[in-house]
Amino acid sequence: MADQSLAEQVQNEIQSLQSTVGDLQSSVRLTDIRDRVEDLGSSVSALDRRIESLRENGYAFEKKMEGQAQDLVKEWNKIAPGLLRQIESEANSLEDDLRPLESQLGLLAGDRGMPKTLSSRVKRLQSQLKSLEGRVEAAEENIRGRYDQFSSGVEQLKSHLYKLEWMMTEISEASFDLLATESGIMAVKAVWAKAGKQEKDDPEGVLYLTDQRIIFEQKEKITTKKVLFIATEKKLVQETLWEVPVVLVEDVKPHKEGFLNKDDYVELVFESGAPFDVVHMHIWQRGDEWQALIQRAKAREFDNNRAIPIDEEVAERVKNAPTKCPSCGGAITQPILRGMENINCEFCGDVIRL
Repeated sequence: MADQSLAEQVQNEIQSLQSTVGDLQSSVRLTDIRDRVEDLGSSVSALDRRIESLRENGYAFEKKMEGQAQDLVKEWNKIAPGLLRQIESEANSLEDDLRPLESQLGLLAGDRGMPKTLSSRVKRLQSQLKSLEGRVEAAEENIRGRYDQFSSGVEQLKSHLYKLEWMMTEISEASFDLLATESGIMAVKAVWAKAGKQEKDDPEGVLYLTDQRIIFEQKEKITTKKVLFIATEKKLVQETLWEVPVVLVEDVKPHKEGFLNKDDYVELVFESGAPFDVVHMHIWQRGDEWQALIQRAKAREFDNNRAIPIDEEVAERVKNAPTKCPSCGGAITQPILRGMENINCEFCGDVIRL
């Protein structure tokens, strides 16, 4: 009875070994690491075109991005051949070591000898396969170590490009138009917490930062019909709820709220002339990153790093803008943004062409 139980145990262990060997037949070829290296190469090759597409769609800033992409391509061309040679060499060595173990397993599976003898051979093969698995992991770790730092740089640029691509898509669908020479800097999914704390009916949409303005556009699907508390009909509500010139931002205060303080918020404090004194926004990016972006936009730092130059005629129009209303002589105190064609006098209401 004991021999029968041991025999069943041995057969189960042999089946488990067959599964292990099946997995190793793929892993010794270092398939995962090959795929990662191939994906990394594809990502690097796509950087130039992604940046070119952003420029075509009007993204004007970070003129050094093209150089960053070219540097990454050059670096990849240097390290990729060595990586592929190492992968091939390690894979060939690991495959050579797996073949005798496959033969041992074949002999074990066909052997109907004494269970105790088979059990001893099974344990020895288990140990050898475990050792080979360790060598596979070590080989993968060694190869990853050769490109991890490079890959981190690529992923950082890819993540930034994804945010910019998302912003440009949202701008192309927005309910507002950009001013002449105005360009988006960043956009993020956001909720306007009107009372300071987010509530159920607060508008959800997109918060935009350009080199001229901060804009919040509501963009969400609102339920229009329910059946037994289940939404059966919805409509898209999309409208610009407010906009404020960047120059009227007095302060940006990021903070965390929510469960385990995982939710990012920014409190935007505005100067006189803005439609609000303060607004509270729940955003789906880091608040301190938005604080830095808004501060840089107000200081006009982005203009120093333009890839698409400002139209001089448009710039001159702002420089030569009147300081008093031609009709009533009232002082013009509102910010005049580059790209504006006219403004309304806040005293007499006349339209003043710029």
